[in-house]
Amino acid sequence: MHFGVPAQAGTHVLVRTMPFVYLLATKPDGTLYVGSTFELGRRVWQHKMRAVPGFTAKYGVNRLVWFEAHERLETALVRERQIKKWKRDWKINLIEGGNPHWADLYPSLSP
Repeated sequence: MHFGVPAQAGTHVLVRTMPFVYLLATKPDGTLYVGSTFELGRRVWQHKMRAVPGFTAKYGVNRLVWFEAHERLETALVRERQIKKWKRDWKINLIEGGNPHWADLYPSLSP
């Protein structure tokens, strides 16, 4: 996954944003939240800081445990709605398929 290229002195870098679908959790096997965004790092930071009132702020759901990038907004929104309809076990299998220890993936987003 490509999040940008480090800038050299005096140059400008165009960072292409793309839509992401993501899952947050409070802890392993904890409360889950499914969302989508164009700026994954910024959005997860908002969840961590409880910057936006709502479900994740109220219940402290802020551990990024799974995400995937999409080329088009439409496909990301379809995938988000699909996952929201899934049974909890299916979501857990999705997370554990790539992140068996439920590590917080947020630090890996930094360039």
